[in-house]
Amino acid sequence: MKSLFVVAGEISGDTHGAELLSSLTSRGEWSVTGLGGPLLHKEASGVENWLEEAAVLGLWEVLKKYGYFRSRMAETVSRILADKPDGILLIDYPGFNLRLAKALRSGGYAGKLIYYISPQVWAWKKGRIRTMAELLDLMICIFPFEKELYEASGLPTEFAGHPLVDEMAEVRDESIVREEGFVALLPGSREREIAKLFPPMLDAAEQLLRWRADLRFGSTGATPELTECLREMAAERGLGDSFRIGEETSHRIMQRASAGVIASGTATLEAACLGLPYCLTYKVAWLTAEVARRVMSVDFLGIVNVMAGREVVRELLQADARGEMIAGELQRLLESPETRESLQKELSGVVEMLGDGGTHERAAGFVEAILASDA
Repeated sequence: MKSLFVVAGEISGDTHGAELLSSLTSRGEWSVTGLGGPLLHKEASGVENWLEEAAVLGLWEVLKKYGYFRSRMAETVSRILADKPDGILLIDYPGFNLRLAKALRSGGYAGKLIYYISPQVWAWKKGRIRTMAELLDLMICIFPFEKELYEASGLPTEFAGHPLVDEMAEVRDESIVREEGFVALLPGSREREIAKLFPPMLDAAEQLLRWRADLRFGSTGATPELTECLREMAAERGLGDSFRIGEETSHRIMQRASAGVIASGTATLEAACLGLPYCLTYKVAWLTAEVARRVMSVDFLGIVNVMAGREVVRELLQADARGEMIAGELQRLLESPETRESLQKELSGVVEMLGDGGTHERAAGFVEAILASDA
């Protein structure tokens, strides 16, 4: 029986890890331990649910818990070196997982180190790729361009496809018909994003309504509290009658709207999978933007554009993340069915690059194969 130690420190990693583990254990008997969340613990009782402590956001939160993470790291390294599992499966969570990989190699761990869902070092810290190549035995990536990038460093890499392909197939509803004049305004899943991005989206809505009074807008928050916040912000502008807020999930809004604007992030890839013609927007503090501009290694923020190598989806960032610019791009999409159709075709071409589904099953096969090679 092969033994595997899994480490995931965020909700998404717990979700993807549990799917992979389910596929892996369906193929045979495995001894699985590690650190993860409730879903991984459900799949393997030997995986401790540490998500409440591990899933922190922002540098300040990490610094406040430095002592906790330091002791957790030492404890995890000691445990792995004592138990000597056949393989370690590191799922995203680079701040902890890459340090863990280095500490294990320094401590003499000789088993297989496997990384699933690459950290976006290609965007921020390309120098880390060489270090990862020295530490890891296999990278399992979810974007097609990552395979060539990692393999150039000498790191064996497999492309499993993107989990969103399967996830969006489950939420896609072919009975939904796009509504002419219905616009999606999706400002993100965090309170900070809503505070910065929803006001200019409301500005855009006001301008668009002066152009076409029959337009309607759809939005929703990631929680009931955030949804209520959106309702209050729209009502304060006197826009309540033109908005449907919290009546449908973001995925249904993406399928019903004829155009939209979306905060940069995973939602933009979801929108591409669901065929929504959209533009993306984002705004951060001036200093944060300056630092990002200096360290980013890619020309675009949106992953659709990164994959395409050009601006398929219009990016309205920083000074351009204002009502006038958003309204102009939405109007361009709304007044031309041909423009929307052309964008949908381009988005479809990018989505095809993500694979045809079965991501976690494929990833499980890669894990099984590399550990079987030592049998």
